[in-house]
Amino acid sequence: MKILIAGLGSIGRRHLRNFQAVNAGECVLLRTRRSTLPNDELAGLPSEHNLAEALQKHKPDIVVVSNPTSLHLDVAIPAAEAGCHLLLEKPISQTMDRVSTLADIVRQQDVRVLVGFQFRFHPGLQHIKQLLDEDAIGPVTSVHVHWGEYLPAWHPWEDYRIGYAARSDLGGGVLLTLCHPFDYLRWLIGEVEAVSAMTAQEGGLDIEVEDTANVMLRFINGALGTVHLDYVQRPPSHVLQITGQRGHILWDNAHGAVQCYRTDTATSETVEMDSDFERNTLFIQEVKHLLNCVENDTEPCVNLADGIAAQRIVLAAKESSTERKEIIIS
Repeated sequence: MKILIAGLGSIGRRHLRNFQAVNAGECVLLRTRRSTLPNDELAGLPSEHNLAEALQKHKPDIVVVSNPTSLHLDVAIPAAEAGCHLLLEKPISQTMDRVSTLADIVRQQDVRVLVGFQFRFHPGLQHIKQLLDEDAIGPVTSVHVHWGEYLPAWHPWEDYRIGYAARSDLGGGVLLTLCHPFDYLRWLIGEVEAVSAMTAQEGGLDIEVEDTANVMLRFINGALGTVHLDYVQRPPSHVLQITGQRGHILWDNAHGAVQCYRTDTATSETVEMDSDFERNTLFIQEVKHLLNCVENDTEPCVNLADGIAAQRIVLAAKESSTERKEIIIS
């Protein structure tokens, strides 16, 4: 296959290395030369500076959309029009503008879109999905996610204030940037029908977007959820707790293990990660999954519709914080 990678920041570089690692085919770079990373690993790879020319000249099978969030659709729409399959980084965009256009084109061209919610490939979360499907803890009554991670430590090679995560014009802010829980909670618990949220900029980070958010979710099945996100916490923490009528599940991203307590047996079991598990395993599995979907003409496990659903939750949270009211989304 031929893969065009649009956006050579840290996630674009990761996708490049992973496509190379699985011998997916030839990688072509679409470059603006605005990346703050060294160019050493890009040496010798074919590169283009104009999207239309790159699509016409190279006719890629897959386009990786890993440029800043607010520019995603500038690449995704022309690429889909050209019949390219997409690895579309999350969030799918900054707003819902032109999202329906992309959806129409994807349907018309019959291309595959995998949205970059890599936590769908986490063995721990996959185990939790299995536990819930088996009714291990009974009907879920509540769920809580806490994810705090100090923004200046993300990319220590650059001034964090110029990165996309800190800029409103590039689609930053903690709600959009750390939107993963809104996807994996839909997958694990079910669809969300209402959102309430408060956001703040009290982290002392000198950025123009929210650095902290508390979001309340009401699921269609009756469960309640809370999601805390922040750019401030040190050391970082990303944990998931699920309470059911007959038990409790705890997952901690720091080590990946899942602990499940069952009230019917008054026992607790812990499933550890394999010793060779590392964060990049999620991204490798993501790439392999997309290649398999393209080769076998099957729908990705987290597709454009999933990306749109997560986007609606994020935008509802933003609206709720601004309007100070609950937002009904389903």
